[in-house]
Amino acid sequence: MASAATARIRAAVIGTGAIVTGSHLPALRDHADRVELVAAVDVDEDRLDTFRATAAESAGFTVAGYPDVAAMLKAERPDLVLIGTPPSLHREQTVAALKAGAWVLCEKPLCLTLAEYDEIAAAETEAGGPYASVVFQHRYGSGAVHAQDLLTTGALGRPLVAHCQTTWHRDTAYYAVPWRGRWDSEGGGPSMGHGIHQMDLLLHLLGDWTEIRAMAGRLVHDVESEDVSTALVRFANGAMATVVNSVLSPDEVSRIRIDCADATVELTHLYGHRNDDWVYTPAPHVRDEPARQERWRTPAADLPSSHAAQLTGLLDAMRDGVRPPGSGPDARRTLEFIAALYKAAFTGRPVHAGEIAPGDPYYDAMHGHHPEWAPKAPHATKKES
Repeated sequence: MASAATARIRAAVIGTGAIVTGSHLPALRDHADRVELVAAVDVDEDRLDTFRATAAESAGFTVAGYPDVAAMLKAERPDLVLIGTPPSLHREQTVAALKAGAWVLCEKPLCLTLAEYDEIAAAETEAGGPYASVVFQHRYGSGAVHAQDLLTTGALGRPLVAHCQTTWHRDTAYYAVPWRGRWDSEGGGPSMGHGIHQMDLLLHLLGDWTEIRAMAGRLVHDVESEDVSTALVRFANGAMATVVNSVLSPDEVSRIRIDCADATVELTHLYGHRNDDWVYTPAPHVRDEPARQERWRTPAADLPSSHAAQLTGLLDAMRDGVRPPGSGPDARRTLEFIAALYKAAFTGRPVHAGEIAPGDPYYDAMHGHHPEWAPKAPHATKKES
């Protein structure tokens, strides 16, 4: 890593599709005083060239192009690697970057299973310095930071009841992309690929979960994984929550609601939130306490949730040489929650935190090799058009 106080961190991106061009590149541009994008990797030469031209025009970055991750890591030795490839590639690319001495910010999910997550954790330990973070940008807007502070300090009273909703709509054309809807390439359905953001934010706000019961179904789409899931969750603090993940919902919304002893906090948005998306409603017994309600008001400064907001924290961690937010056991908790949701849904019984360990079928595969959910045939025979 650059040692001089004025030197910029040298970054590279792996994958130059929509998420990297539309989210990671603007985040890097917003932090151009601290980080310089020096390289990009993509197997599609035309897409790579288009990205390099966009990076130069929009942010002034001179970006070297590579078709191969190993070649880029060897030639450029970046300090930071941002990964925006399909999920099945994340573990391998993250481990390679860590072994090359680079910190990592990877799109969700960081990997497909708890076994893969633990491989990444082992690679962090072996590398002895860099860390791998997963993109959970909804944690980092000013509204979310404020809400977590209120909840953890008890300013809203004890959390009691919560609801977490990701009800989106995806058509058959969406699932025509070959890697979508398949366990070995996407890792799951809306629970893994869509609702993961709201579920991560729920855990970020309420803390550790202890028990989950769930259901899942394929109601519309011809996919290996689910297209809808529901769950009931108990948290260590006693709060109880409902969770709904869907790609079948014409009226799209992302929502979290937490009813506490003294107030309800509710976030309603779709793909990102601002301060005004957070609403606080006082309980009847505190409606005549304006000073207390003033404490709940969202901050005057409005930082929307975004990749740029998360990148700020990562760059600060790199500067200080400490584990960044959205990494390690904190991020593993979210992946374990999703594995437990699938296990509860497919087995029909409650699952407790910590029970999915090596030797459990859901540790190595989100489908747990369940006969009704595991892939039925080799993917080479699946039509990919």
